[in-house]
Amino acid sequence: MIRSLAGAVAALALSAGVASADFPEREMLGVVMWGAGGATDVVARAVNPAAEAALGKPIVVLNKSGGAGAISTAYVNAAPADGYTFLYGAENPQLHPIMGVSKLDYSNFYPVNILGRGVAVIVVPQASKYQTLAELLDDIKANPGQIKMGSTGPGGLPSTVSALLSNSAPFDVTAIPFDGEGPGLTAMLGGEVDFMPSGLSAAAEQIKAGTMRALAVVNAEPVDTLPGVPAVTDTIPGMSAYLPWGPFYGVFVRKDTPDDVKAKLVDAFATAAGSDEFKTLMANRGNVMMNISGEEAETFLAKWQQVTAWALQDTGAAKVSPESLGIPRP
Repeated sequence: MIRSLAGAVAALALSAGVASADFPEREMLGVVMWGAGGATDVVARAVNPAAEAALGKPIVVLNKSGGAGAISTAYVNAAPADGYTFLYGAENPQLHPIMGVSKLDYSNFYPVNILGRGVAVIVVPQASKYQTLAELLDDIKANPGQIKMGSTGPGGLPSTVSALLSNSAPFDVTAIPFDGEGPGLTAMLGGEVDFMPSGLSAAAEQIKAGTMRALAVVNAEPVDTLPGVPAVTDTIPGMSAYLPWGPFYGVFVRKDTPDDVKAKLVDAFATAAGSDEFKTLMANRGNVMMNISGEEAETFLAKWQQVTAWALQDTGAAKVSPESLGIPRP
């Protein structure tokens, strides 16, 4: 009986080893945490074809928005740890514990690749009465709670930028949540909100098309892809304490995925991120290439979380103290 059980365990271990050695044997699922057309979706769909080519199998892309990214993060966390389901994610999970959205953050996952980071912008429709950030801020100060801001929920990029701005200037606005930057920007163009902080990669094409205008880049200096658009510090010098800051985009699997499967995914996405097509898209959208994984990526994730979590705490926006979560002040 004992020999039979031992033999069964050994056979199971052997079959698991063969299965991971042959990875991937079938199509995979890349779960995008935001809706179609948003910055994360654009980056994911841009890198996906090159990753498919490197892995030799198709990757089905599934948009699963909701809960500021918490729905998709929980979905991937609940999937088997076999590498066949992974997350095309942005920065949001690093703030979920601080915002009381979810206990899951990227410490529960393995960073296959941090593809790049972006620059945030504050945008309005082309026909908006606001010609400068100063005009928008003056109206917000004069009409507290009356100006509508597009958002993606607690811990999303707009709410985080809002928290940073609130620590440096009067910024009492009404946030209207949408399932991602793409839907939020579309709603803004339809007149549902007055303005929206967004990743430049999500807004770039519509800025180029002339349907919306950028009032400022959330950066300490202007960026080459938006000539003539001032840095936010030109209007709010106090913002310099939180910069540089911005969204990031990456690929994540469960932390307990077999090491050889992780290695194959790391190699494939490093190749995909290094493709000329992907690098061109990232540059055109104002993103900074990173293409890092493993320990280097984990160090980046930890520092980003520290800076942002404590900025939210200091502005009173955090629901849970970073200190209580073991996140040290940077």
